[in-house]
Amino acid sequence: MLITIEIPEEIGSQLQQSWENIPQKLTEALAVEGYRSGIMTSAQIQQLLKLSSRWETEQFLKNAQAYLDYTEEDLLEDVQTLRRVLPK
Repeated sequence: MLITIEIPEEIGSQLQQSWENIPQKLTEALAVEGYRSGIMTSAQIQQLLKLSSRWETEQFLKNAQAYLDYTEEDLLEDVQTLRRVLPK
C-alpha cells in the first residue's frame, strides 16, 4: 500500500535537516505507535521495517521505548509458566 502525506514545505525542510530519510522515520513512527497500541505484533514490525532478526526488532522496540506495560499480573503468569515447563 502506498500512502502519501502532505506537510508544509517549511516543516518538511526542517525535518529534512534532522532526518536524512523522512519516509523511513515516518515508517518507524508508524511501527512504534502500531506496537504500543496493540495493533501490530513484533513480527509485523520486523516485516514492516525489513529488520533481519527478532533480536534487531527487539532492540528497535527497546530503543523506541515502545514496550507495552509489563504488569504484576504478567509477571505472575510468566512465573506460573516457568514452573510448569522447567524441570524440578
